[in-house]
Amino acid sequence: MSTVKVGQKAPQFELASMDGNKHGLEEALARGPVLLAFFKVECPTCQYTFPFVERLYQQFHALGVQIWGIAQDNVRDSRQFAKEYGVTFPVLIDDYPYNVSRAYGLNYVPTLFLIDPDGHVKVVSEGFAKADLLEIQKLLAKHSSVTPPALFHACDGVPEFKPG
Repeated sequence: MSTVKVGQKAPQFELASMDGNKHGLEEALARGPVLLAFFKVECPTCQYTFPFVERLYQQFHALGVQIWGIAQDNVRDSRQFAKEYGVTFPVLIDDYPYNVSRAYGLNYVPTLFLIDPDGHVKVVSEGFAKADLLEIQKLLAKHSSVTPPALFHACDGVPEFKPG
């Protein structure tokens, strides 16, 4: 199965978060864009990427942008990951057999999908890609009509890419 591509309609789904609350993509898109960040807790590239995704969340969540982590792990392990890497956005659980991950055609984690309010995928990013995260920030800023602070800082020592 191939990964959902830019321009395609995002597959609809509903998953429970770590606290048991249901989150449905269709309802979320009615409120604005949604960034999905698929991950596994033991993935080193996920561990590296998620603090930057958290920065995006801090920059845009008050403006109606939703960011959801989608874990291919159990609640206990996902909760520990969120605590260890400072994740405050909702983490949803995609239990085995990973129906949502399969619907999106994941080949690697992390994989990020920025979905605009009409349900179309605007950005697909596999692994850690600095340029993709900057593009996501730019599109969210345009949607929100704001100028956000820098996503990366000189002291971060950020590479251009890390494979997933």
